Amino acid sequence: MSTTTTKTTATTTTHATPLLRVHELRKHYVSPKRWLRPARPPIQAVDGVSFSVARGETLALVGESGCGKTTTAKSVLRLVEPSAGSVQLDGEELVGLSPSQMRQRRRDLQIIFQDPYASLNPRLTAGEIVAEPLRNFGGADAAAREERVRWLFSRVGLRPEAAKKYPHEFSGGQRQRLGIARALALQPKLIVCDEPVSALDVSVQAQVVNLLMDLQAEFGIAYLFVAHDLAVVRHISHRVAVMYLGHIVEIADRDTLFSAPRHPYTEILLSAVPVPNPRTPAKRMLLQGDPPSPANPPSGCRFHTRCPMAQAVCKEQQPVLTPREAEGHLVACHFR
Repeated sequence: MSTTTTKTTATTTTHATPLLRVHELRKHYVSPKRWLRPARPPIQAVDGVSFSVARGETLALVGESGCGKTTTAKSVLRLVEPSAGSVQLDGEELVGLSPSQMRQRRRDLQIIFQDPYASLNPRLTAGEIVAEPLRNFGGADAAAREERVRWLFSRVGLRPEAAKKYPHEFSGGQRQRLGIARALALQPKLIVCDEPVSALDVSVQAQVVNLLMDLQAEFGIAYLFVAHDLAVVRHISHRVAVMYLGHIVEIADRDTLFSAPRHPYTEILLSAVPVPNPRTPAKRMLLQGDPPSPANPPSGCRFHTRCPMAQAVCKEQQPVLTPREAEGHLVACHFR
């Protein structure tokens, strides 16, 4: 993402009270039993993930494809049911709530999907799409909904008269703005952003990211931001959690993570970020091999099969997230 088209990077949030607490979250996919076919081991998509998100904070989840980022985010929202663990929003446990009880909490939990083309109903007008949450949860008549929709359109950078258009009449960036307006309609406390700019052009990415930051500053919304693009993460996040094969291996505030990463996997990820100055030599660290199967993860540290620092203890003992020198900096590594 070009630095010339973006605003000043996010500063550390001042809110210390956690809005969201996730503890030992697990999501295992079990294959159905079939006649004359041996049972397959469960796919451990997420296996013991713990983190918190403060009010008005952006926590980014990063890692290579298949590490469990999106499954974690959807489990928090209970779009997929967790296999075990705890998810608390404002101190209330969400895991185990009935569908009707969970519905009451949906106002506080919203999502911006990755694909701005597939996430909008092509049979509804843009105004109907943004008004749909207001209709589902009631509390406003038709005139109030229309006024709210017009305000949301203007707030996300769309003309109010565009409410009569259909999704196919908008560009990709405009469709994602529609998705943001829909997520904002109920004034949620937490929005899950599932790679919201990965399908957009670079210049449009900067506009959407800046819009998300403006909305956060105005309304105090917290973001759980799933992303691959570390340049976007560095721009928008307050803290970063690095995932590998269903585990979080490092959590730190943004500046600490990018300036002084501790886990070998984090170092390798950051070394792949393009260097903007062509005269500066790139210090690339190559990640050997392919990720192991989540259906048969390695014993001990799950990264030891690809880690340049691995020793015998790594194969036998699974490291836990341990505090380091910087406040809030947690690393799951025997040697770092």
